[in-house]
Parts: sequence; structure tokens; C-alpha cells
Amino acid sequence: MSARFFEDFQLGETWTSAPTPITAEEIVAFGRDFDPQPMHTDAELAASGPFGGLVASGWHIAALSMRVFVQGGGYGKTPMVGLGIDELRWRAPVRAGDILTVKREVAGLRRSASHPMHGIVRTQVTVSKQDGTVVMTFISAGRVPARERMEAA
Repeated sequence: MSARFFEDFQLGETWTSAPTPITAEEIVAFGRDFDPQPMHTDAELAASGPFGGLVASGWHIAALSMRVFVQGGGYGKTPMVGLGIDELRWRAPVRAGDILTVKREVAGLRRSASHPMHGIVRTQVTVSKQDGTVVMTFISAGRVPARERMEAA
């Protein structure tokens, strides 16, 4: 895995994760630590809740989307500094036994005005279940290093 620079990214470039299964144990552990609502932490109480059973926190799925991207080498060895997320939408519940796939598409590229040796990469992120149902979408922005420009001789 090598480093990627701003100039290496192309509009429309896509990256897709390996399928990632979700377990009840992961749902409960994340819920207890970060989103302690009964629908995420207690299957018995969740059964009478708005989803009729245990569901993953949306924050769990957002964190998972980042984990699989980094583990899958999406930016290579390049350190990416997150700048923000726009238009985050949780579109469908994720349950134990679901298998998720994360797709990222480069949707925007521009040189950073405040850090001229960096570029801004915007990606459209879509997380889907095994049946194709989209469960989460967002647009992320990250700052990556650019190659130094050669001085004219």
C-alpha cells in the first residue's frame, strides 16, 4: 500500500468495501458505550420499541463506514484529516445478521485555499444491506497532502 496524494484522486473514482456482517453483540456493545437507548442495548425492551427489535445505532454504522474504509486502504498510507460531514441520513434500520457494504465515490476535488500544499477530497458515502437497501448516506470532506510543485528553471 503506497501513499496517495491529492493529484492521484479522480472525480467519479469509487471504492467498495468487503461485505461486513453486524452481530447483536456489536450492536449492544456500541449502544452501551455510545448510544445507550433500549433499542440499541436491550433486545427485550427493543421488541416493544419503534423498530420492533434490536437495531444498530446510526453512529455505529457511521463509525463502521470509516473503519472499513481505512482498513481497506482507501487512502493508502496517506493521512487524511477529516474536515466534516454533510447531509448525513439514516435511511433504514440495521439489525443483527445484516451484512453491510460501504461505497465511496469521489464527488469533489479542490486545492485547499488555507493549506495550499493540501487538497480537499469530497466523497459521497452510501452504506447498503445485503438486499440492496440503502441504510445510510453522507458526504464527507477530507484534507490530503498534495505533491510539491516543481519550481520553473
